[in-house]
Amino acid sequence: MKESVFTVTQNSQIATLTYLMRLDGDCSDIIRPGQFVNIRIEGLFLRRPISVCDLADNRLTIIYKTVGKGTEIMAGMKPGQELSLLTGLGNGYDLSKAGDSPLLIGGGVGIPPLYYLARKLREEGKAVTALLGFNRKEEMFFENEFRELGCDVTVTTADGSCGTKGFVTDAIPAGHSYFYTCGPEPMLSAVYRATVTSGQFSFEERMGCGFGACMGCSCRTVTGYKRICKDGPVLEKEEILWED
Repeated sequence: MKESVFTVTQNSQIATLTYLMRLDGDCSDIIRPGQFVNIRIEGLFLRRPISVCDLADNRLTIIYKTVGKGTEIMAGMKPGQELSLLTGLGNGYDLSKAGDSPLLIGGGVGIPPLYYLARKLREEGKAVTALLGFNRKEEMFFENEFRELGCDVTVTTADGSCGTKGFVTDAIPAGHSYFYTCGPEPMLSAVYRATVTSGQFSFEERMGCGFGACMGCSCRTVTGYKRICKDGPVLEKEEILWED
């Protein structure tokens, strides 16, 4: 974990309530897709955890949705502004288990960390299928970016306004070797029950500290409770115990 000052170079709206921000700074502690950063917002006590969407040299890309005061402040930031970030947080995805044809399943703002993962998997020559779920067409983003990586992309919308009508679990294809997923917990629970292969789940949680000092974000596993920020956010399918 490292605290560094980053400079905003881009901050633009890409879908309903959804923004893409690029920041320049020291990214040396970010070593795996699926890790996250914790952003200090001036005037607010708690930092905001945001997943890493992409990384190139020392330019970091994040995608966030305006859901509260902190992200609303972020949406108004301009290029040239500086932010304090804790970087290198979380364990990230393990790419070594992907096999030849991994499936990536994302819902809403759970999609961004899967983009960096997809890029790394494509660099290894994997045949990647990306299944992207949204509530409606106006909330969609990054479909084309996944296609440009060479992924086979399927989009679902709950209201049927674009792609396949329904949820991601209605469109899970057969034949994949392994899966990676990120999204809201109800979606993750449904994916757990709908998949037949092993896989990795990245949890979205509200966090107090972001590095394991508190137990504010935890998940029940076969070996006891694990902290999403420190022991996760990525957990193996076989270790998760879902609440009934």
